[in-house]
Amino acid sequence: MKVKNLLTIVALSACIAVTAPAKTYAASAPVATTVNDPEKDAKLLEQITKRVAEIQSMDKSNLSSDEKKALRKELMGMKKQADGLSSKVYLSVGAIIIIILLLILILR
Repeated sequence: MKVKNLLTIVALSACIAVTAPAKTYAASAPVATTVNDPEKDAKLLEQITKRVAEIQSMDKSNLSSDEKKALRKELMGMKKQADGLSSKVYLSVGAIIIIILLLILILR
């Protein structure tokens, strides 16, 4: 009985590991430029900065809640655009560990 239970648990674990859905961002369209032109990026970043300064200097006390929501959505969209303009490389802890292990194996 123990072997049968063990095989069932292993088979179930394998199925879960294979069929577990990965987190995807296909629902939200990526906001990134396809060709990195530094001049265009700098110009767009300047426009975003000016617009953010305008929004910050606005008197928001007399705006309706719908207008405030629209401003928040606009700011979030501009933040995504600005984040897409930066050329940063993000490495997770797991990726760093794998790279270190590969380097140890190769350089041995």
